[in-house]
Amino acid sequence: MVENTSKIAFLSVISNSLVVLLKIAVGILTGSVAILSEAIHSFLDLIAAFIAFISVRISKKPADSGHPYGHGKVENISGTIETILIFAAGIWMIYECVQKLVNPEPVHLPVLGIIVMLAGAAVNFIVSKMVGKEAEKVNSVAMKSNALHLLTDVYTSLGVAISLLFVALTEWYILDPVIGLVLAVYIMFEAFKLMKEAFPPLIDTRLSGEEEETILKIITSFKREYIEIHDFRTRRSGPQEYIDFHLVVSSHFTIEEVHGLCDRIEKEITNEFKNAQVLIHPEPESERKK
Repeated sequence: MVENTSKIAFLSVISNSLVVLLKIAVGILTGSVAILSEAIHSFLDLIAAFIAFISVRISKKPADSGHPYGHGKVENISGTIETILIFAAGIWMIYECVQKLVNPEPVHLPVLGIIVMLAGAAVNFIVSKMVGKEAEKVNSVAMKSNALHLLTDVYTSLGVAISLLFVALTEWYILDPVIGLVLAVYIMFEAFKLMKEAFPPLIDTRLSGEEEETILKIITSFKREYIEIHDFRTRRSGPQEYIDFHLVVSSHFTIEEVHGLCDRIEKEITNEFKNAQVLIHPEPESERKK
C-alpha cells in the first residue's frame, strides 16, 4: 500500500512539472499576468507534490527507538508548509495583478493560452482524482492537501481560459488582471481551509466532535461490563489517531477479565479507525469519579 501511495504521489510530481513548464513558456509568449500567475500557482503545486511525495515515504516508516510514536506528524508539517507557500503565491499574484490594472498591457496569442490552460486543467483533474482516492484510502493529510492543490489548479486554469477567451473576443485587456485577482483570493481561501486541517495536529488538537462521538458510542456499547470512563483524550498524528482513557471496572474482576474487556473495546475501535492507537488504563471502582 505504501509503495502504491508513493507511486501516485510521484505521478503528481511528474504531471505538475510538465504543466509548469508549459504555463511558464506560454505566459512569457502571451504576456498574460493571469497565465504567469497560474504558472506560479502550478509551481507551488509542484513543490507541494514533491513535499507530499517525501513526507508520505517518511511518515509511513514504523516507529523506532528515536521516534516511539512514529513519524506521522511529518505529513502535518508538510501540509502546513504547503499552505504557507500558497499564501505567499497569493500575495505575489495580487501584487502583479495590481500592477497590470494600473498599467494594462495587451495579451498576445490568447488562443494558445486557452489551449494550454484547458490541457493543464484536464491533466490535473485526472491526477487529482487519483491522488484524492488514494488519500482517502490511507487517510493521508499530505496526499489530501496535494489533491486539493491539483483541484484548485483545475478551477483556476479554467478561469484563466475563460478570461483569455473574453480578451480574444472583446480586447478588454483589463479582464486579465481582474481574473488574476479573483484567482489569488480563491487560492488563499483554499489555503486557509487546508491550514485548519494540517496545523492543529502539530499542537495535539483533539479529534473532531463527530469522531469522538463515534468512539464514545463504541465504548458505551460495553457499558454493562464497566462502571465508568474518565480522562478521555484523543489526538491525531498524520494518518494515525491516538485514543486513551481510564476505564473503571468492578474490583471483583480478575486481571484476565479486565484485559479481555480492554482487548475487545480496542478491537471495536480499530475496526472503525484502522490506524488508531488505543491505550486503556483500567482502574478499580475505588477510583470512580462520579
